[in-house]
Amino acid sequence: MMPDVVIKTGKEQMDLQTVHQFLSQESYWAKGIPFEMVADALSHSYCTGAFLDGQQIGFGRLITDYTTFAWFADFFVLPEYHGRGVAKQMLTHILSQPWTKRLRRKMLATKDAHTLYEKFEFTALASPDRIMEIFQPDIHLHI
Repeated sequence: MMPDVVIKTGKEQMDLQTVHQFLSQESYWAKGIPFEMVADALSHSYCTGAFLDGQQIGFGRLITDYTTFAWFADFFVLPEYHGRGVAKQMLTHILSQPWTKRLRRKMLATKDAHTLYEKFEFTALASPDRIMEIFQPDIHLHI
């Protein structure tokens, strides 16, 4: 764990340039996403960031109604800070909020962080046959 990491919430606390740069250049799920789309997405989400010496080193957001459901999206920690517990600090902060404790369903999708999320009680879908989607992963490249 990195004890000097400060967790902040709210879009106004986030470094939009850092978030956009990572999502558009480094992430496997949002390469090429325009800055305006990132800014709009953050405006409509519960945003959480990890900061070290005033610099943003991690980010995640919840798309939520704050009452029954939340989708965990765009979680990342800058590569040079991997393995230091930053993601765990962000998730612990989020999941300790009174409103997140009462949510009926919390969901996310991940390609490579199953072990991390399992530590926070995320599991495979209980009834995958009930979940449907319209999946357009590159739609932001065609707008």
